[in-house]
Amino acid sequence: MINADEIAGILQGQIANFRAQVHEDQVGTVIEVGSSIARVYGLEAVQQSELVEFPNGLQGIALNLEADNVGVIILGPDTEIKEGMPVRRTGRIASVPVGESLLGRVVDPLGNAVDGKGAIEARRYRTIENIAPSVVERQPVKQPLQTGIRAIDALIPIGKGQRELIIG
Repeated sequence: MINADEIAGILQGQIANFRAQVHEDQVGTVIEVGSSIARVYGLEAVQQSELVEFPNGLQGIALNLEADNVGVIILGPDTEIKEGMPVRRTGRIASVPVGESLLGRVVDPLGNAVDGKGAIEARRYRTIENIAPSVVERQPVKQPLQTGIRAIDALIPIGKGQRELIIG
């Protein structure tokens, strides 16, 4: 026989332990596509360099934040993105894995392996947009990098570990 007090106790315990989880997505709409850039309306709170997701699984990076729309770089073929498609914020700033596990690997723009050797096991990630260290913070250039083309080596000296040396 079913005891009403026992059932009531079980229900009260479950109600007391219940935690409602509400998940709210901010979704925008593609209003224009061209040259691997999608103009998206409705993502008012999107952040600079934030990853966004299209319904077909493609991702993009929000870069050009304007008053009424966002310019999103499409990380894949723009032929798969159409006007009117929804675009969802991810809340994640674009970052890539860094460290020894990337040596000898082939990766896409987001650091995902595309060489068929399995996923990259990275312990650290770094955002794709960073302020370059000042000249004072960098290690001094001690060794030139020879290109093998005398005209370039003479006119534009390149230091190993730096972009180019400017002689004033």
